[in-house]
Amino acid sequence: MLNRREVLKRSAAILGAGIGWEYLGRPKPRFRLGACDWSIGPRLNPQTFDIARKIGLQGLQVSYNTNKDEAGLSNPETLNAIREASTRTGIKIAGLAIGELNRVPYKSEARTEEWVWKSVDAAKALGASVILLAFFGNGELRDDPAGQKEVIERLKRVAPHAERQKITLGIESYLSARDHLKIIDAVGSKAIKVYYDSRNSADAGHDIYEEIPLLGKDLICELHMKENGFRLGEGTIDWPRVAMLLKKVGYQGWMQIEGATPQGADVVECYQHNRRYLETIFPFS
Repeated sequence: MLNRREVLKRSAAILGAGIGWEYLGRPKPRFRLGACDWSIGPRLNPQTFDIARKIGLQGLQVSYNTNKDEAGLSNPETLNAIREASTRTGIKIAGLAIGELNRVPYKSEARTEEWVWKSVDAAKALGASVILLAFFGNGELRDDPAGQKEVIERLKRVAPHAERQKITLGIESYLSARDHLKIIDAVGSKAIKVYYDSRNSADAGHDIYEEIPLLGKDLICELHMKENGFRLGEGTIDWPRVAMLLKKVGYQGWMQIEGATPQGADVVECYQHNRRYLETIFPFS
């Protein structure tokens, strides 16, 4: 008869081998909860995993690089430090993000193509499956057909690499769901999806309760859960309705809390509130 320690070791081995939760007599978790490293602590820093553990999160969305370290996770020492922090704390690497594309636009700066290409390799090495590509600030795509066209051409070049590594590149921007669909269709790759942020879409004037069903589970790769300047449940987004729509379309995967912190408030306390709030409307395990 196996003792408790042997059972736990065998369970971990089963999950690590990808055999599945069903083998253990329980369904695979449908929703998993993390946070963006830039929202709760230093970006691309092992210490942020400790903050995530204190909050009670399951994972952390890690910045691929920073303005002071553009090589970021392409540096083996940095990648290993992040991997070790995840192992030490038990906080999963829930995905990567290239927020630096807001400063150095993917639509116009040549070196960003190398960032995106190498981020695919970093994600693969860390066991993450989604990379957020940000299109805000200098990288804004609204009213920029030339910029959108260039992004499409660059995504066409990197998409086969992402497909081979089984990595998804998620576009996050102020564009409407329909405009995102035009980009995805033009690229023509299953590796390109939408990184959906209800707050961003609402702020841009889009109907999020129409967009979520339009995109559905097949085109939403991951989610940001955000209220600018408010804790979740205290802003204007109808989160129970969002939850209902996500369940209805069959979305499964990670959602990352971003922002949702009033000015001057304690980040850990706010994120503990945000976590508890989301736990009332989503089943996490």
